[in-house]
Amino acid sequence: MGAAQRELTDEVMRRFSGGETASNEEIPRPSPSSPRLRGGAASDRSDRIDARHDVTFVYDYTSERDDLRSLYEKAKSAQWNAKDALAWDTKVDPEAENFANSFIPIFGTPIWDKLDKTRELPQLRRHVCSYLLSNFLHGEQGALLATSQLACSVPNAEAKLYAATQALDEARHVEVYSRYLREKIELTYPVSPHLKALLDEILREPRWDMKFLGMQILVEGLALAAFGVISQTANEPLIREIVRLIMLDESRHVAFGVLSLKGLYEEMSASDLADREEFIVEASRLMRDRFLMQEVWENLGLPVDECLDAVHNSPIMQTFQSLLFSKIVPNVKKLGLMTPRVRKGFEDLRVIQYETWDASA
Repeated sequence: MGAAQRELTDEVMRRFSGGETASNEEIPRPSPSSPRLRGGAASDRSDRIDARHDVTFVYDYTSERDDLRSLYEKAKSAQWNAKDALAWDTKVDPEAENFANSFIPIFGTPIWDKLDKTRELPQLRRHVCSYLLSNFLHGEQGALLATSQLACSVPNAEAKLYAATQALDEARHVEVYSRYLREKIELTYPVSPHLKALLDEILREPRWDMKFLGMQILVEGLALAAFGVISQTANEPLIREIVRLIMLDESRHVAFGVLSLKGLYEEMSASDLADREEFIVEASRLMRDRFLMQEVWENLGLPVDECLDAVHNSPIMQTFQSLLFSKIVPNVKKLGLMTPRVRKGFEDLRVIQYETWDASA
């Protein structure tokens, strides 16, 4: 590890633990490669998923969960209007070093050394930024859809009320990332096959607790951790403020999952618990692999296999991918799901060290 990489890696950990593409073009969708991706490939503009879930109509409106009622009150008070709360007139150069060059996985490799730093590097910055933010955008829409399903299926009134506020939060996040990509970066990537596989699985899942586990604990937990890194390291002020505001919402979303699932798994049968264990392990692998950026290397004509090796061996990417689980692992443990099988999965991903960190709620 070079001195520059080592310095940035240490700084991220320290802070956190305390050919040119036409404007507004959408990158063509590559062939999906995820081993768990189900269903046909999405069209360029939409994708239909065959999803079924129960709808629970609750007729008792008396307060049963004071913790969820309190979270609902916080959510109402914390709403913000993306149109007015952000300085959309900020000038953004999409090819500038808006994120540190060291966060590009091929930084410091022979592939990097061969890049034309006046022509190819600015393009690479733009594509990496677009890829990262585009997949946050797609994840936010997945959260919007999943939370809408939760509002239908959760079995108590307080959870339904809060789920409605989260649906509004997610709509705002989709609005913000979409506008930033469209107006500032002028480039949008399709959803990563690994992220799509996970979102499809969550949206198809008929059991409400599994939707909570997949979206509120895993996907939202990863997003909260990723946004924390970005808020500390981004050079561009508008995206830094966007991420800061979204983090305030995401922290409530993760708490919603932790509170709603509290005590649920204590008396669950071994066979039902095994389903949750398998889901956590497989979903965690998919979330780690969503940042391989294979589509970027393909679109820029770079040697894909060499770039993928660079991703796996990049010290800063290893730190980033590890930190993504800093919210997930302690919350999984708090819910009583740190079984030997799940522990082995987290050990294989080299993230088990976060089990001693504070949980979110």
